[in-house]
Amino acid sequence: MATQQSEPASRHDILLIEDDTAINARLLGALASKGDCSVTPAFNLGQAREALACKVPDLIVSDLRLPDGFAVDFLAEARERHPSLEILVISVLGDETTIMAAIAAGASGYLLKDALPDDIHATAKEVLAGGSPISPSIARYIVKRVRRDALLAGEDTDAESIERPRLTPRELDILWGIAKGLTYNEIADRLDLSRNTVPGHIKAIYRKLQVETRGEAVYEAVQYGLIRL
Repeated sequence: MATQQSEPASRHDILLIEDDTAINARLLGALASKGDCSVTPAFNLGQAREALACKVPDLIVSDLRLPDGFAVDFLAEARERHPSLEILVISVLGDETTIMAAIAAGASGYLLKDALPDDIHATAKEVLAGGSPISPSIARYIVKRVRRDALLAGEDTDAESIERPRLTPRELDILWGIAKGLTYNEIADRLDLSRNTVPGHIKAIYRKLQVETRGEAVYEAVQYGLIRL
């Protein structure tokens, strides 16, 4: 009796746009991990435009701030020319203005870079299936920002009067690594630190910023003016 073979899973073409080499490789690995996606990497908008001209993908997964510009205009143009094209923004930027700009440009989903590989792949597939996933971390700190603004408006308090958390220079360096989406080991290597000491610094950063995730830490740091993206 012949054994019935299962049909091969349909493959999706994905254009990945991310300028950091290590992060690009990590995202590519996550997206291609199940064997159902073919991923073309691009490291800037110029390369992305060349890739798009050669072949229209099913999905663009893109960072927002790239060496040769802000990706929102490119994404809006790509979506206008190719209405069936889906867009998933993956970024460390978590303020509501950036999110709304990305959505207005045609993004169907918005995910933070600290997502796990399985979550990245699952989110891409959800967008391809017509879903509109947004990271829970983003939803949480949008709510937190709205509440903060409401509090300031109600109390007629100047935002500058809110005391900024005091982070050490080393903590700020590590926070910048978090903002770039680096792993703990990558942060340690770039700052010439022991890999065992980075988690302790990050725990202190979380405590001072009163957050629980990498995405929330970056958002709060930007709001307080501790780092600029």
